[in-house]
Amino acid sequence: MLYYLFDFLDKQYDFPGAGVFRYISFRAALAIILSLLFSFILGKRIIAYLLKKQVGETIRDLGLEGQAQKKGTPTMGGLIILSAILIPTLLLAKLQNVYIIIMIITTIWLGAIGFIDDYIKVFKKDKKGLAGKFKVMGQIGLGIIVGALFYFNQHVVVREKVEQTSVTLTNETSLVDQVQSQENVLFGKQNVKSTITTIPFFKNNEFDYASLIKWMGDDYKSWAWLIFIPVVILIVTAVSNGANITDGIDGLAAGTSGIIGLTLAVFAYVSGNMVFANYLNIMYIPNTGELMVYMAAFIGACVGFLWFNAYPAQVFMGDTGSLALGGIIAVFAIAIRKELMIPVICGIFLIENLSVMMQVSYFKYTKKKYGEGRRIFLMSPLHHHYQKQGYNEAKIVTRFWIVGIMLAVVSLVTLKLR
Repeated sequence: MLYYLFDFLDKQYDFPGAGVFRYISFRAALAIILSLLFSFILGKRIIAYLLKKQVGETIRDLGLEGQAQKKGTPTMGGLIILSAILIPTLLLAKLQNVYIIIMIITTIWLGAIGFIDDYIKVFKKDKKGLAGKFKVMGQIGLGIIVGALFYFNQHVVVREKVEQTSVTLTNETSLVDQVQSQENVLFGKQNVKSTITTIPFFKNNEFDYASLIKWMGDDYKSWAWLIFIPVVILIVTAVSNGANITDGIDGLAAGTSGIIGLTLAVFAYVSGNMVFANYLNIMYIPNTGELMVYMAAFIGACVGFLWFNAYPAQVFMGDTGSLALGGIIAVFAIAIRKELMIPVICGIFLIENLSVMMQVSYFKYTKKKYGEGRRIFLMSPLHHHYQKQGYNEAKIVTRFWIVGIMLAVVSLVTLKLR
């Protein structure tokens, strides 16, 4: 909204300084600041309200150190995160941008599912919360909506690479001049609909989902949605649940999500800028640069929430926050065509998910074979395994953050390492 106000003031009245709102970098920086401010201001009020209503976490006795002290800590703190994302985005982003619209839908949709789950747990005193099948149905529903918007909306496009024509570049030509000289060489002049995405660590690393159904005949590309939408559903569900599982100890999910968000923000910026896309020889995706504003608010919200959620936590995010965080990351990665990099970027979520799957599968297998269930880990998800080993909660979180930073660096290195 502020973007449109200052754009109007700049065009109609040449208002001093109003033109700076045209720059994505300025609005992204402002989004972080506003997101942090809203987190601090709203956080105190929301926590005070939750304490007044006695919206405390019910703790199961898992035999973990410091677990008893967490009893009664307010939950549903994801409301802080959602507010700190949505308010700066609505104020500073171009709201007609299809990618911003999709991200807002994702935030509200999964936030609502998580809120319902938390509400049932803390107000209705039902420890089970929202039935798992309804959560999955909600995630699938979002996947269908998002997949359909990405596939059918005419504004979700890319610029395809073309063969270089003769462009004479001398040693004296500056790097900027070289990049600008190649602008109309590496990419076609027309935006096109496409289901291509990025494969990390490979040269000429583009993969078209439509290629999986070439056997359907010459018009196979018109049926690519049969592959693309199920892939979107799978990614949204998996990453959303991964973030939900990771949210088990103070600061882990919020800090990890902030690191992932920063990585995706860099990808969004270079993918939405033709000069950088040319220089890095990556896919150019028009209009995705605007996602920087949204992701800046996301990062600010995660950091602001950590103010209250760092060990020992004053508030837990609950499913209101964790489901939304994972879904946002998934949809954002799909938007900038980096979803195949999720196993690296979201490595923490992946290993947490795998630890649960391995534990459950091995327990069932050994129970069937030997008559008693055996375990791979002392406890799952993985962070609880280290708690059982006696590691301090804050140390576990810090080390997981360090691993997350390493994975982020590896992800960014793929821009050049191909």
